[in-house]
Amino acid sequence: MALVSVEEDGAIGTITLDHPEKRNALSEALLGDLVAAFDQFREHSIRAVVLRARPGVKVWSAGHDVDELPTSQRDPLGWSYPLRALVRRLQEFPEPVIALIEGGVWGGACEVAFACDLINATPDTTFAITPARLGVPYNVTGLKSLVAALPVAVVKEMIFTARPLGVERLYQLGAVNHIVPADRIAAFTTDQARSIAANASLTIAAMKESLRILADAHSLAPTQFERLQDLRRQVGESRDYREGLKAFAEKRPPVFRGE
Repeated sequence: MALVSVEEDGAIGTITLDHPEKRNALSEALLGDLVAAFDQFREHSIRAVVLRARPGVKVWSAGHDVDELPTSQRDPLGWSYPLRALVRRLQEFPEPVIALIEGGVWGGACEVAFACDLINATPDTTFAITPARLGVPYNVTGLKSLVAALPVAVVKEMIFTARPLGVERLYQLGAVNHIVPADRIAAFTTDQARSIAANASLTIAAMKESLRILADAHSLAPTQFERLQDLRRQVGESRDYREGLKAFAEKRPPVFRGE
């Protein structure tokens, strides 16, 4: 696990994102390391997990590794994409996962954070959902995760403007559990994890899975799903999608034409 560090302290497991050279961008390698860490914790009967970056970082994670997005007409964020595998792991992991967040959370990293069961953040934390800056057709299940965490109007503001929102606003909306100063957040989160680990793990696992199923208990007609998939296909095949990736690689503002 070259891009994350993993620690176990009794029943508490900690995963630290550890690729500062790329601002912990969610590359396939880093995502694979995260999935492997959760699999290890499951084998070792870890009862609470803390997911964090190095202390003092300015960016918790820069989101998708844009360099790995396909330039062809292949779906860039389909079911098999590694980010989807990680989000499913977070949601299906039987024990609670606490996100300890400092700094900026960008793009797909927002979905990772919101897929955790609890979020503790420092006062300087911000969240920005940025696919509109690149012309990327965001995954439908990813949007569903965002709608589950935030009011629809706030999701629209974030995805339409791609501007960051401060942690205080998300705390007021109930998407963040606690705002804790940077010099106390690690101890605060560890104490919280110990409280969880001391409780009945079977009860917690049953309630976590029940809440997940209840949150997913919304019907979607086949025609509606096909319509959503067709909209994403149109974006993925557009000139704007190719322009967004090219502009990112060339470190210039993209010129979108709506075509």
